[in-house]
Amino acid sequence: MKKFNLLKTFVLASFLMPSIFACAQSKLDKQVLMTIGDQDVTVKEFCDVYYKNNLKSDVIEKKSVDEYLDLFTTFRMKVMEAERLQLDTSAKFQSELAGYRKQLAKPFMSSDDITEELIEEAYQRKQKDIRASHILIRCDKNALPSDTLKAYNKAMDIRKKALKGEDFAKLADQYSDDPSARDVKASAEGPARPGNHGDLGYFTVFDMVYPFETGAYNTKEGEISMPVRSDFGYHLIKVQSVTDAMGNIQAAHIFLQLPFDAPEEDVANMKLKADNIYAQLMEKDGKNWNEMVKQYSDDKGTAANNGTLSQFTVSRIVPEFIEACKSVKVNEIAKPVRTNYGFHIIKLLNTSGVYSFEKERQGLSERIEKDMRSKKSEELVLKQVRNEYKFKQNDKNVEAFLATVDSTILDKAYKPADNVKMNDVLFSLQGEPTKVSDFIDYINNHMTKQRFVTPATYAYQLYENFCNETVMNYADSHLEEKYPEFKALVQEYKDGIMLFDLMNLEVWDKAVKDTLGLQEFHARNASKYMWGERAQATIITVTRPESLPAVKALLDSGIELDSLKNVILRDSIRYTFVRKNYYQRGDNQYVDQTEWKVGVRNEIPSTVDQSTTIVCIRDVRGPEEKTLREARGLVTSDYQVELEQKWVQALKERYPVKINEKVLDKVRKMYQ
Repeated sequence: MKKFNLLKTFVLASFLMPSIFACAQSKLDKQVLMTIGDQDVTVKEFCDVYYKNNLKSDVIEKKSVDEYLDLFTTFRMKVMEAERLQLDTSAKFQSELAGYRKQLAKPFMSSDDITEELIEEAYQRKQKDIRASHILIRCDKNALPSDTLKAYNKAMDIRKKALKGEDFAKLADQYSDDPSARDVKASAEGPARPGNHGDLGYFTVFDMVYPFETGAYNTKEGEISMPVRSDFGYHLIKVQSVTDAMGNIQAAHIFLQLPFDAPEEDVANMKLKADNIYAQLMEKDGKNWNEMVKQYSDDKGTAANNGTLSQFTVSRIVPEFIEACKSVKVNEIAKPVRTNYGFHIIKLLNTSGVYSFEKERQGLSERIEKDMRSKKSEELVLKQVRNEYKFKQNDKNVEAFLATVDSTILDKAYKPADNVKMNDVLFSLQGEPTKVSDFIDYINNHMTKQRFVTPATYAYQLYENFCNETVMNYADSHLEEKYPEFKALVQEYKDGIMLFDLMNLEVWDKAVKDTLGLQEFHARNASKYMWGERAQATIITVTRPESLPAVKALLDSGIELDSLKNVILRDSIRYTFVRKNYYQRGDNQYVDQTEWKVGVRNEIPSTVDQSTTIVCIRDVRGPEEKTLREARGLVTSDYQVELEQKWVQALKERYPVKINEKVLDKVRKMYQ
């Protein structure tokens, strides 16, 4: 499934990028470049797609055009096959395409003026990373004015306490309605969890809801904001620090795991171990980093890659980790830092910082489209759409209908009064009428139980929503005819989704389910999937010196290694861990340090703590073929390639390709 998602991403990214370069207009545009099956492909159709996938090169070479022509024809044949199989008719397909279309429509349904202001604001905020704490006083976004005032006054009272010198973290513990502020003790429902005491760590633009973000960026370092209203309630924001933005961060670490509630003795021992590792790193100017990571890091997921973490931003990791990153320069190693997870020794590998406005602009625009701040743009667009499509409201009919609504609407039980005129027109767009009956259908589908509002007020809220949605839906339904580029883009997404579903049907899923075919493929290609030389080893790790003599005595007694773990448990030999496996060269540093000869035993004391690792070589095996079970991932991937090659050949027979060589030669010469 992971491969499916990656391939789907490739399909949508490589074939469906928004058009940036239009194919050069020429007399060749309308000429037929090729025929695939019974469909003609013009020069312009090919050039448009070619440019979308070759944006990095300003020079079109003959070879690249010819190579891409083959990719293009294969793509078109697959789309034609998907259409023949009617893959675009399923409910799942229609729903997915509708979701993509909704996202694609957003740039066409926004105001450039407002969007530009928001982009510039976001870029300025992106220059800084903020670390802040908050205290939340909950207040529903639809709360009565009296309840809203009560929450605001409570926030103001807490702010006064903080300004008089009371500790903000303690105030958060006492008053904040954010449950993450306080410690949680271990229970049957879950383990213990430390509270953040209001500390939200580091963040930058788009990491918080827009009102909170604005409140934070408008508050000076060390100061406490006035109450900031969001959909969650009122926030008091204390800005702890404002620093230059790090952007995307690449770092590596040596991780020493330790529960946040570990005894003080364990904390002290682990700190000593971390300090010793750091000291050894400093003795060699960090040149032994890779070796130390493999030997000591408890993060096995990154140890194989020299401790390198996936790229992250300041809001994606605990603030103590970020503080350490900010304390050093690129390629420097920070002093050990403790988090709720244990101790980290961090090496800063790279930071992107903030790029120029020109480079950041597109990304910021896309984020704004998905952010609540885009509502500013939507409000202006709504006004423009009403003017463009000649929105005209019949105020008399609207008022007459709203006057008939009774209290049943508040109980989600509305029924129109007998005197309601269903055919009365409430408003029109381009002369097309929207009637009372249309609004009643909307009421029945959208009304919810209400408190603290009058029937007329609630009915008018529903009418405003109905009116706005109808206007925007009308504009949305005309996007294809108004914007040809939008129509083409939607069609390309449609082709891409069909292609993914078809590949899943004909290649990916088939390879997974075709057990006999997979076995036969493996048998034909077994020599491709080989183990290197391997040693079977038992690795015993003794973390405390007092347990080492007992372990060595057991080994000296000739005990069967398969029984060792049970005997250690039986004899209550503490702080000792046993594991057994086959290892190739490079899989395990301790096995690599041991002679690969059956019966060899090697003791390897640690240089940074009191542990000892004992390696016992049990078997040595030469290169041999992997079983299907052992190589299933690689075999399945290769089998998919073979299936696709055979399938594409069959498509070429079903949809024969005829290329107009004279036209193709003109295209080559045109861009040489």
